[in-house]
Amino acid sequence: MNGITYTERWKQADRLEDILPEVWTALREKVDRMIVQLGDKSPHVAKDDGIYDDMRLDWWTSGFWPGILWIMHEMTGEARYKDAAWGWDEKLEQKMGMDNNFHHDVGFQFLPTAVIKYKLTQDADARRRGLQAANFLAGRFNLKGSFLRAWNQEKTGWSIVDSSMNLSLLFWAAEEIGDPRFDHIGRAHADTVAGKFIREDGSVNHILSFDPQTGELIESLGGQGAGPDSAWSRGAAWALHGMANTYRYTGDVQYLHAAQRVAHYFLACLPEDAVPHWDFRPEGGLEGEPRDTSAASCAASGLLELAEALPGAEGQLYAQAARRILLSLTRSYATWDLPVHEAILLEGTGHKPAGQNVNVSLIYGDYYYVEALAKLMGWKTRIF
Repeated sequence: MNGITYTERWKQADRLEDILPEVWTALREKVDRMIVQLGDKSPHVAKDDGIYDDMRLDWWTSGFWPGILWIMHEMTGEARYKDAAWGWDEKLEQKMGMDNNFHHDVGFQFLPTAVIKYKLTQDADARRRGLQAANFLAGRFNLKGSFLRAWNQEKTGWSIVDSSMNLSLLFWAAEEIGDPRFDHIGRAHADTVAGKFIREDGSVNHILSFDPQTGELIESLGGQGAGPDSAWSRGAAWALHGMANTYRYTGDVQYLHAAQRVAHYFLACLPEDAVPHWDFRPEGGLEGEPRDTSAASCAASGLLELAEALPGAEGQLYAQAARRILLSLTRSYATWDLPVHEAILLEGTGHKPAGQNVNVSLIYGDYYYVEALAKLMGWKTRIF
């Protein structure tokens, strides 16, 4: 870089397209370092020291690091990424056979491990593991309320907007073995997301509580948002991306329109630098509130799905919005010039109401940043 740091060089860029090949090269260098730094860790959060933690295998984020590796393998053809990713689905399957806390997020865990491994290598064991996870997820469906149950223990009537992203596991299974029951369950839950989680203005509820016996909606709960009526930005990103994915699998325009409604609200609420605050309407206003780069990267990837679904001028508007978000993340929120830092993005927010993981790096933020850049670089395989 001739003595000029990546950040200094890219600060001058007005368009992501002008620096994308260089950014992709820097990203490969970053992931190569992460392979050495992370080893066998299952990362979730990196705090001020820049060191990723090591969570248990049934923690909901365990698929994102292998997912980064599989994307890099497909994009480069280089074996070191495949070698580092190969065993993760087997480890997750072994945990399935023990006492565990797997729940509605098995899509986050098995789509970027078993399912993409099968798509890229035709490994029969990976296929079996993906289908096993789809069966597990389908078993969480509440027939009366038409929702996938969230978490475990006593919360039998709770469902969350995050599950929008896990529906791809069901739709993949339906296509893979020709069994429409997976498609039926996926569509039924997607209908609940579109009709009850996504509000008229395009903001979303994080948690909805239903009577598990009758299916009647009881109330909205704030969850990781500022309150029951607030607008948690990552929840919007989950819904945007998840509904766009559901449209890709089903071709049903109601899901496309649902994704667009959320996208329009999300984009209208962005601050000047296009990286959202953790909630769009916290009590007391936005001044001093932290950002959430994970919401930004997930939404950017979802916007690129919308752009692909809508060729022409309308789709280009979504693509331009995604590139604007990604340019801001690249220029101002990444660790390019911090080689000892184990994450890619800074300033993520996990659960602010609980005081957990505020202004940190989050592995799912890293994953969706890689996923979105890969799409711009021509990546066609879809995990979610």
